[in-house]
Amino acid sequence: MKIPNHNKQKKVAVINDFTGFGRCSLAVSLPIISHMKIQCNSVITSVFSNHTGFEEYFFDDYTDKMQEYIDEWKKLDLEFQGIYSGFLGSRKQIQIVEKFINDFKREGTKVIVDPVMGDNGKLYATYNDAMCQEMKKLVCYADILTPNVTEACILTDTQYREKFTSKELFQMVEKLSDLGAEKIVISGVKMGEYIGNVVYEKDKIKKIIRMKRVGQERSGTGDIFASIITADCVNGVDFETSVRKAGNFIKKCNIATEKYEVPKTDGVCFEEVIDSLK
Repeated sequence: MKIPNHNKQKKVAVINDFTGFGRCSLAVSLPIISHMKIQCNSVITSVFSNHTGFEEYFFDDYTDKMQEYIDEWKKLDLEFQGIYSGFLGSRKQIQIVEKFINDFKREGTKVIVDPVMGDNGKLYATYNDAMCQEMKKLVCYADILTPNVTEACILTDTQYREKFTSKELFQMVEKLSDLGAEKIVISGVKMGEYIGNVVYEKDKIKKIIRMKRVGQERSGTGDIFASIITADCVNGVDFETSVRKAGNFIKKCNIATEKYEVPKTDGVCFEEVIDSLK
């Protein structure tokens, strides 16, 4: 029996957890990437009722089902223009993603790795040194890498501090480039009343894009940021332009969210401004 051609539209595979409430992970990637006219296909690593920033939550680990799930995609002969990995909860999940990249990457497929390991100088509770070392291996596959400052420090064996000079941030991004990624953005760098994104594209760009801080830190903004970068990459948008777009969109989200005065745990009200995202 001839397999139907399922590859007539641009597609991205997003490997991340699904959180029912709290606006993060796949719950934001699906609408954002779809809105940017790309089919968003999900590989679920785990299911949360609400994210771990809440005091209580339901959690179901999907690790043992992931490979069987992915094998069905192989039977469909699916091809992806982008592969984007987010939060991974174990060494085995990281290894499964590495295999996924090796199995599905074709000429022209872009790999975007958001190495979600920690924030504010601390590892997430699910992470340990062994997992960080495994993540370093995965990062070698990335065409685009989107760490925050904490994750950039972990990946480059740099001691975390609250403040870094521009020179130190540029040195860090060059070390990240040595791991293999051609394009890198260290996102959400705190710079007083500003938030900075350190943008690097090999032999082309090395700069810090600053914008005025709005509102408070909220869950899911990193997922929104990486989703926009992923969709733009597949759509052929210039990297610096994409980083500026992602930063400006999150600023709009924060402004809308402050008006609604929603709890910090609830993420940002991106639904209110998604029509402005092109």
